[in-house]
Amino acid sequence: MSNVSHDARATVVKVRPDKAMATMQRLPYFVGISAATAGATGLSMYMVVVPPGGHAEPHSHAGYETAIYILEGRVETRYGPGLRESVITEAGDFLFIAPGVPHQPFNLDQTVAARAIVARNLADEYEPVVPYDPAVDA
Repeated sequence: MSNVSHDARATVVKVRPDKAMATMQRLPYFVGISAATAGATGLSMYMVVVPPGGHAEPHSHAGYETAIYILEGRVETRYGPGLRESVITEAGDFLFIAPGVPHQPFNLDQTVAARAIVARNLADEYEPVVPYDPAVDA
């Protein structure tokens, strides 16, 4: 949960995440804005940390768009059928992932964590993630 400072009638809500949330992707997420933390109805925003040399589990997002802004680090995101396509993002880059596109991010640095802000057009704190096996499309 987060330290939340708001009431049901508030139009401005301050949220400071106080701990990481476990996810199906096996990466720590720090939830900022969501239905639960701020009363959002159509979006959520959080920070994700990819540990040095770490990666998420391959997955896709069921029915919602995702936008990512890289704060620090270099991340290779493999995507598409069989995860055969790839894009590298670094601090200052934005990345858009359409609904249903399988993908898997990898931190390219073995000594420094990568951090990114993630926004999606879904207000739920726990996103509906669909695990993906790249061997299915090999």
